[in-house]
Amino acid sequence: MAYSGSQQLEKRLTRIDAKRRSIAKGAVYSVNQDGLIIARPRRTGLRFPLRGLFFAIAGLFMFKVGVMLALGAATYADRIAALNDGTIFERAGAWVMTADPATQWMAMQVKLLLP
Repeated sequence: MAYSGSQQLEKRLTRIDAKRRSIAKGAVYSVNQDGLIIARPRRTGLRFPLRGLFFAIAGLFMFKVGVMLALGAATYADRIAALNDGTIFERAGAWVMTADPATQWMAMQVKLLLP
């Protein structure tokens, strides 16, 4: 007769082996309240960089405001209209650079601050 706890032991050993393999790919270490250092596997796979996306959108927004301030609203609208008549890439650029209400408002606020 086999030991009745051997199935539980095999499951535990399998779990420990899987954790060791995943920790070998990279680990994050943390310290518990009692001072025990615990290694957890580093997350793998695709992680979406939300911070990078935020800064890219903010940078694009500030670029649009800067160009609108440098050219003026009328000239900016004329250039966007010219882009709309171009190739697919130029139309995509025109769609991205279209002066939305937030861009116009921010340009007005910055214009009030400038001498």
